Amino acid sequence: MKSTRAYRIPLLLGLLAAAAVLPGCNTAPARELSCVPPQGTNLDAAFAQTRQDLAAGCATHFDGYLTRLLAIAQGDPQPENKRRFSDFLVWANEQSLLSRRQAQAVYNRYFNVKFVALSGDYNTCSQICPTRERVMRDMEQELRDKERGLLQISRDRESYYRADRLYHEAELVLQATCTACAER
Repeated sequence: MKSTRAYRIPLLLGLLAAAAVLPGCNTAPARELSCVPPQGTNLDAAFAQTRQDLAAGCATHFDGYLTRLLAIAQGDPQPENKRRFSDFLVWANEQSLLSRRQAQAVYNRYFNVKFVALSGDYNTCSQICPTRERVMRDMEQELRDKERGLLQISRDRESYYRADRLYHEAELVLQATCTACAER
């Protein structure tokens, strides 16, 4: 009677050989998702690739894709770029990549005169005045984003200059309001 050890060694060697060969039997290589935002200058192709990549599993890279789309659009500024970004953000909401409120905030940040940084139902004296400097810094950054979206991407000078006026008016109103609140 042979020992069980004598059977185990050839069996073990056979299993090791099979394990080394089996990975080569996979005839359909897995597609590796690279999640690289679009390159080039064609905005329509960039939106198409972005939608495809985000739907295929690159949703965590949404901000990088958006940044790249904005850069590509700057290379070909047109008034209809506002609509293109609006359509894209609606699609992103429908795909559950962004909530409706998030999609609106992104659109408004770049393509609307309305300031996202100063939205909401806040009590100016108790909530805005203590953080007025931060709010104004946020609005200043948002104005730069509006310059990019409204001027550099959409060529909408009128809307950008309206946003610029609103920024300066908000600054004056906040200063006067916060001074009045402090005197109470």
